[in-house]
Amino acid sequence: MEWSDLRIFLAVARSGTLGAAARKLGQTQPTVGRRIRALEESVGHALFQRTTEGFVLTDEGATILRHAEHMEEEALAIERGLAGGEAQLTGLLRISSSDWFGVHMLTPVIAEFTTMHPHVTVELVTDARLLSLARREADLAFRIRRFDEPDVLQRKLMHVEYGLYGSETTAPPKAGDGSNSALLTMDTGFGDLPDAVWLKKMLPNARVAFQSNNRDAQAQACVSGAGIAVLPKPLAERTPGLRLIDLGAQPPGRDTWVGYHRDLKRLARLRMLLDMVIDRLAD
Repeated sequence: MEWSDLRIFLAVARSGTLGAAARKLGQTQPTVGRRIRALEESVGHALFQRTTEGFVLTDEGATILRHAEHMEEEALAIERGLAGGEAQLTGLLRISSSDWFGVHMLTPVIAEFTTMHPHVTVELVTDARLLSLARREADLAFRIRRFDEPDVLQRKLMHVEYGLYGSETTAPPKAGDGSNSALLTMDTGFGDLPDAVWLKKMLPNARVAFQSNNRDAQAQACVSGAGIAVLPKPLAERTPGLRLIDLGAQPPGRDTWVGYHRDLKRLARLRMLLDMVIDRLAD
């Protein structure tokens, strides 16, 4: 049994298809399929049921999955331990954050950092998914809630205030009503966020005109006159054409947290960038 085959097994088990696993691993689909067949032959069991909707683990596959995940954890711990001991400012640094925070808050700091340290490549992933620090899907992550993963070192970076905004020509709504207003708000997957709940409470009779999990998209729709939106103030202040609307109460703000795996606490390039972010952005 080859560890490299188990890595492919894990990718197929998590993605459910050969194509998705191949893209994640940077291999071809036929290669992934061939390696899975070789692994099944080596253990003497079918590890997946091939269905029209994808690959589903068999009982034997589920047994191997548990052990393969433990092996992966140990392999990743080796990688993190070696990376954490690097002192030179070279190599790749992966950062995860929300869309607007990455674009408007982190990118200027990253640009300054890469100018000062040209041998470091910074990869910024703006995604609603919570990338795994343990699997090194990200080295440094910025989130709007505390980290609950084990072995993550974290700190509160800053408190972000939010405000209600419209375009320069948008008529301000009346608090407690909003019957003549159009709302630009979060999509259904994020409808329970505090600012989205606050907006519906303050303007219960307003119609929802536009939904998106992308704050920049909401801001641009707002500038275009499509309606009103609750936006992070740092984003709104960097978006020309928006006007702050006062309903007599402020929408709830959010804290931003930064975290990284404890095995990377000695990684020089991570420490240098984190120190710069804290210096530029922290409360």
